[in-house]
Amino acid sequence: MRHTSVLYSFLAMFLVFQTLCMMSMAQIKKAPDRTEGEGPYTQLIFRGATLINGTGAPAVGPVDIIVEGNKIVAIRNVGYPGVEIKESSRPKLKTGGKEIDCSGMYIMPGLIDMHGHIGGTEQGTPAEYVFKLWMAHGITTVRDPSCGNGLDWVLDQKQKSANSNITAPRLFAYTAFGMNAKQPLTTAEQAVEWVRENAKNGADGIKFFGASPTVMDAALRENKKLGLRSCCHHSQMDVARWNVINSAEAGLTSMEHWYGLPEALLEKSTIQDYPLSYNYANEQHRFEEAGKLWKQAAKQGSEKWNIVMKQLLDLDFTLDPTFNIYDANRDLQRARRAEWHEDYTLPSLWKYYEPNRVSHGSYWFNWGTEQEVAWKENYRIWMSFINEYKNKGGRVTTGSDNGFIYQTYGFGYIRELELLREAGFHPLEVIRSATLYGAQALGVEKELGTVEVGKLADLVVIDANPLENLQYLYGTGAVYLNEKNEVVRKGGVKYTIKDGIVYDAKKLLADVKKIVDDSKREAGIKNLKQPGIK
Repeated sequence: MRHTSVLYSFLAMFLVFQTLCMMSMAQIKKAPDRTEGEGPYTQLIFRGATLINGTGAPAVGPVDIIVEGNKIVAIRNVGYPGVEIKESSRPKLKTGGKEIDCSGMYIMPGLIDMHGHIGGTEQGTPAEYVFKLWMAHGITTVRDPSCGNGLDWVLDQKQKSANSNITAPRLFAYTAFGMNAKQPLTTAEQAVEWVRENAKNGADGIKFFGASPTVMDAALRENKKLGLRSCCHHSQMDVARWNVINSAEAGLTSMEHWYGLPEALLEKSTIQDYPLSYNYANEQHRFEEAGKLWKQAAKQGSEKWNIVMKQLLDLDFTLDPTFNIYDANRDLQRARRAEWHEDYTLPSLWKYYEPNRVSHGSYWFNWGTEQEVAWKENYRIWMSFINEYKNKGGRVTTGSDNGFIYQTYGFGYIRELELLREAGFHPLEVIRSATLYGAQALGVEKELGTVEVGKLADLVVIDANPLENLQYLYGTGAVYLNEKNEVVRKGGVKYTIKDGIVYDAKKLLADVKKIVDDSKREAGIKNLKQPGIK
């Protein structure tokens, strides 16, 4: 029996090792040199905006925000709502400076995506496509968990973004544990050596999927000792022997999705109640059964629930739920019919989303009412934990994991904000999770995450109030009946500012649409077809 267990463990580790090696070799086309954006300026003033500063404070305005180079140097209250602003009360524009009239508009911090994969060769998504979709939705910072294009590739794009040589968010590279290792990491010594080498290579942190307890413990403790951060998708292949509590106690700084959390809450068993025909490599098995897991966990308010909650809170642990990436599981038709697919989803990505036994996350072999009902209940319990964690002082961040499961880059991230709202977050709490809490989780709250004097000028300008309707942040805006009884589109980010450089978000979306249109023309198709329809 012991022989079988060891063999199974080695095979599981070898499969992960093979996957990581493949990931590090598959590289998409890098972003071209930047031709978009204006600035930075010696002085840039945003005039008359209403400010949502990201701390959880209510909106206030009108204010003038002064930026010099890439830093916020002043925020001035210049009047009262509904009252004409006296020019004498406003900061003066210096010679050579630029001002943008933001009357009736809202400004908030640049959004932070804590789980953003930079495209993939199988999806056919070049970096320009991904980066511009992110920037068009106000996402100015992204943590890449896994570095699927290779660490050197990500570090190259990270540096070019930092120098504003490309149009892209600022990037944080979290290498997949074991990537580029010469052999599977099966001992504590091997794990420590790899972690040290990863830090030496310039990574910002590590993304774990799971390993033996000895390896996980050694790697996490060494990574923490080196001052780097970490995240983990607790894969079902290892979660039975190492769940989120084990990881958090060893030094993990954030968990992705929810794997590992309900397993820590199991009371009547020690593993998930898998059907005896279950095969993890069959993704319909994997995700269908995952939708039943929260019902197997301890009930809200129970002793076990409260103990696990307190353990994570005491460790100042971050939860990054990525609600949006499983949204299709509870309403596949809604996700598949999202209005932005036709103009902004590449045909190669659309093809990747279709039912497929090989493509990750394309597990719609026989998905219907029973699966969706189970997932709706799964979400109800999952959201209850996340909301309570937030209410008790826990840090919850926003991540997208887009490019899978009918969630297209940028659009899926805004859906994540909507789902936090559904979970019970006040809109101001949603914005705080998307800004300040993301910066805290990355360890850069002194530079990013809020609109405050001294911080970097990463900002989002929108001509509608996102607190009233988070859908105003979608690139497509929201449907609105105006005072003239006309049906119009309201919202959509107007400007994304990163490092003091002003990008026209609508123009970035137009660039993406051209990339999609050109791809359709090359593929000889006019419209995206729904799966199974000839």
